[in-house]
Amino acid sequence: MSFLRRVAGYTLCDRVRSSVIRKELRVEPLLLRIERSQLRWFGHLIQMPPGRLPVGVFQARPTGTRPRGRPRTRWRDYVSKLAWERLGVPGNELEEVAGDRITVEDYEQAAKSLLKALFIREKYSRLAYHRFPRTTAKFLRSANNEKWNEEEEVLPDTIPCPTDGQDTYSMADIPQNLNYILKMKDGIIYVYVDAEAVTQEKPHGLPYPDMETFAIDMTHVLAMIADGPTLMLLNHTSVMIEYNLNPPRCDFHYVQVDTHIHAAACMNQKHLLQFIQSTCNTEGERVVMEKNGKKLTLRQVFENLHMDPYDLTVDSLDVHAGRQTFHRFDKFNSKYNPVGASELREIYLKTDNYINGEYFARLIKEVAHDLEESKYQYAEPRLSIYGRSPEEWENLAKWFIQQKVYSPNLRWMIQVPRIYDIFRLKKIIPSFAKMMENIFLPLFEATVNPQKHKEMHVFLKYVTGFDSVDDESKHSDHMFSYKSPKPEEWTAEENPPYSYYLFHMYANIMVLNNLRKERGLNTFQFRPHCGEAGSITHLVSAFLTADNISHGLNLKKSPVLQYLFYLAQVPIAMSPLSNNSLFLEYSKNPLREFLHKGLCVSLSTDDPMQFHYTKEALMEEYAIAAQLWKLSTCDVCEIARNSVLQSGLSHQEKKHFLGENYLQDGPEGNDIRRTNVAQIRLAYRHETLCNELSFLVDAVKSVSIPTQGV
Repeated sequence: MSFLRRVAGYTLCDRVRSSVIRKELRVEPLLLRIERSQLRWFGHLIQMPPGRLPVGVFQARPTGTRPRGRPRTRWRDYVSKLAWERLGVPGNELEEVAGDRITVEDYEQAAKSLLKALFIREKYSRLAYHRFPRTTAKFLRSANNEKWNEEEEVLPDTIPCPTDGQDTYSMADIPQNLNYILKMKDGIIYVYVDAEAVTQEKPHGLPYPDMETFAIDMTHVLAMIADGPTLMLLNHTSVMIEYNLNPPRCDFHYVQVDTHIHAAACMNQKHLLQFIQSTCNTEGERVVMEKNGKKLTLRQVFENLHMDPYDLTVDSLDVHAGRQTFHRFDKFNSKYNPVGASELREIYLKTDNYINGEYFARLIKEVAHDLEESKYQYAEPRLSIYGRSPEEWENLAKWFIQQKVYSPNLRWMIQVPRIYDIFRLKKIIPSFAKMMENIFLPLFEATVNPQKHKEMHVFLKYVTGFDSVDDESKHSDHMFSYKSPKPEEWTAEENPPYSYYLFHMYANIMVLNNLRKERGLNTFQFRPHCGEAGSITHLVSAFLTADNISHGLNLKKSPVLQYLFYLAQVPIAMSPLSNNSLFLEYSKNPLREFLHKGLCVSLSTDDPMQFHYTKEALMEEYAIAAQLWKLSTCDVCEIARNSVLQSGLSHQEKKHFLGENYLQDGPEGNDIRRTNVAQIRLAYRHETLCNELSFLVDAVKSVSIPTQGV
């Protein structure tokens, strides 16, 4: 106050009240100003209501000047005794939203469009036994004045790990054959009970998707991207503020799942180098391949390549991506060939070769052993099915069982490269329909007649989903629509567009899941690569068809799609180190932004052989992200929790890692002892999502939102 007196031109001798000086200088009372301000303690955002702030806080002596013998007085000691209160965020009220820049009519139109998009995603998710968040489902029911029931919830069916003593590869208790008839029509497998049903064209009572309906639904979501009222609404919607509460534990003793990793690159480059040198030392005279009718030993392979395996180094192996691969996906693909030799890739990184994929299996088992030793890390490696022939599935299943690749810390996924154009150019397949038939018909046959395909039946128990992979930046001249050619008619050498691939993969997975559910077997998730590059239409088609996606970088270019992914809590497996070498610099990666906004993101490695240096590639991802983006312990633990939620781990395993009630909304579904995620964090996430959904539902509460049927 003495400082204010001097500023006002008064001395201590002048008998002027403090209130007069404050009025002259237009200075508000200190307590009033602090009551209106935000105090930061340990990362918590706290706002004190009037009358709750203890006056003793400001009457206390400064730290270091306490009277002798009395305890140190700290402001945080007062604050810690008070209940925290939520910050009021301006801009939530309808009056502000419906200001001079956006009308109530625009607000209602935008809300109706957003809710319809959510209804459409829910429809496709339920049909394919994909997950859909409870909170969003409840609000969608309330929009139509209905009540949500827990019985409506649809979840994937996964097989828990065999217990100790159980035979992982047992072929006992395999279901009996049904001898149904399978026919492909318009690129989709149809199931018929008998020959008479085929004649009468009466397929078995399973849902069969329609491309025209899907194209109409996709058009609706596409139209929203550039819709003026919707964009305006998102500019006015509530600001998402991040509350932090860090639990006392600060180590890495929580479960992390590498939700996006390719089996052919699941080891780091040093591991691969040591394995190559070890096999050359102990098995140099072993016949490992046949080329041009001549059988070659491992030593002869290296002699033909004019190199000594013992002179190889990590650098000469040349499998690591760098600046030369940025925006050059073709150069990146060549990194799968050690020292640039396709022969070494065939010997060491393939399942179907002269030695029946033995070296590849041994590499994977060594990686799996490291995961088992860590106790807290799991992975979901991708194995390839190309669609060149129907025998691929049987060969892969035999490799899995004969090489005994199973590990309790691995869940397997099948990736389908989008390379129809290459196969068509080489005249391996006559049409796109044949490619789909080679991929999916063996799966239907193993489901209908498992006694005839015992190895496939066992292998499929440990497969959790499908992925669609390739370079998204490739442009397609064809625009997907309901007028697109049927798969049987697609005989050109041009590759179909991304959306065309996704619809036909989703359609077959959907029918297959319903058939397997009917038989009491596990179902599959559809988890494509999406949004790493290319058109925004990729994300639209994935929003409708995918359980979750990998990458999702292009979401930052579309506020509407980003908002929809948030409302539907679509899981996204992000790989910043991979993106840094291929499409987007690390500092520009939107993962931190997505996390703070509340999107369901996880960290993954993609290809440790190309992008990582250490033995623990997933830990490398977490450590670098935490350091560069200054993520708190709570942030890191939330990402790890998300990875478990979006993974293909079984319901029993998720209950063990996340808590008995992990399916519940908000903090009720969190067990902090297992996840290390603070309750306040999940309470904030849940309440923010509820506020956003309520904001939309209030606009259309009395209006039914129409959705297209399948």
